[in-house]
Amino acid sequence: MSTYLLKLGELTLKGENRKGFEHILKRNCLTMFQGSGAKLEMTNGRFLVHCPEAAEEQVEHGLAHLLGIAGWAKTRIEEKTPEAVLRACVTEAQELFAQGIRTFKIEARRTDKRFPLDSYGLRSEGGAAVLREVPGLQVDVHRPEAVIEVEIREKAYIYGTARKGLRGLPVGTAGRGLLLLSGGIDSPVAGYMMASRGMGLDAVYFHAYPYTSDQARQKVRDLAAQVGRYSLGIRLYTLSLTPVQQQIQACAPEPWRTVLLRMAMMEGAEKLARYRGDKCLITGESLSQVASQTIENISCTESLVRLPVLRPLIGMDKDQIIRLAERIGTYQTSILPYEDCCVLFSPPHPILRGDPAEARQRYEQLELGTLIEEALQERVMETCGFYRP
Repeated sequence: MSTYLLKLGELTLKGENRKGFEHILKRNCLTMFQGSGAKLEMTNGRFLVHCPEAAEEQVEHGLAHLLGIAGWAKTRIEEKTPEAVLRACVTEAQELFAQGIRTFKIEARRTDKRFPLDSYGLRSEGGAAVLREVPGLQVDVHRPEAVIEVEIREKAYIYGTARKGLRGLPVGTAGRGLLLLSGGIDSPVAGYMMASRGMGLDAVYFHAYPYTSDQARQKVRDLAAQVGRYSLGIRLYTLSLTPVQQQIQACAPEPWRTVLLRMAMMEGAEKLARYRGDKCLITGESLSQVASQTIENISCTESLVRLPVLRPLIGMDKDQIIRLAERIGTYQTSILPYEDCCVLFSPPHPILRGDPAEARQRYEQLELGTLIEEALQERVMETCGFYRP
């Protein structure tokens, strides 16, 4: 069996509510590792995942996508004797040396004060044992290539390749929100950011066949699946917006068309969110990135909805958003050349600073309510990525 030690981050600050957060993290772990044969053990301040060696790849993939942990490492578990701990330090150092590591240091934490060596003693004697048994390794306390960590708890844990976790909060600790998901770069990143704050995700995609292609729809499915690896799955709802867009094209002044279309999307999204029991809407808007995202036009597009609208990217620039999209694995899908309906129907000279009162008046004149209800009735739902009912 292989064992992985998980370090908790923000959860440790939750005081009396900590057990509830830990329970949800445990549930998420079991979902990630379903079918692997992995078992979970909870200790004070740490989770341990025990799995068959054949399941290591699945477990490590799950840990790399698990929100709510600060770090993780494949670890050795030893009896709490100085001899066993020092032996494990040497074995870990030998493996690191075989991987090409040439400088190291030892970090130690002793929560069981009955252990005969304190933290300083573990560091100094562990380092001496490694230098004695592994010629070629050198100590570098400032910039080591590797750190061998020793934790003395109910047992002794020794590991030499700790990896950073995604941090944040476990998905499911902050309710559910409905993500307005397009095929662009921004909205998948917005979904990931809210998942990292513990929010479960549903998503809605507005399709406008034949103006948008089946490839564009598949692109959104793929993005939902990619975000769903972090959020433990997404229910993706597809709504046909073609009749709504045709009505706007026929009856609205050209500069207003993008704002009015986004108002229709927000109305449809809010109705779907209320049906689903979602507590908020989530968008990928970034202030002044495009004409529809000036503060005045944002005020217009949200003027008809009552649910909170969360915009986690609002203060980020495009380069920051792209870097995060690359890190979570959505960027290459987002830049595929299949445009969404907003881009295709964007006027050459859109209004930049719409007045919300005028926007509501123009919107009401379009009488889109019946068309939006029909789109909701004909919605298509599919599950993407991990999914837990």
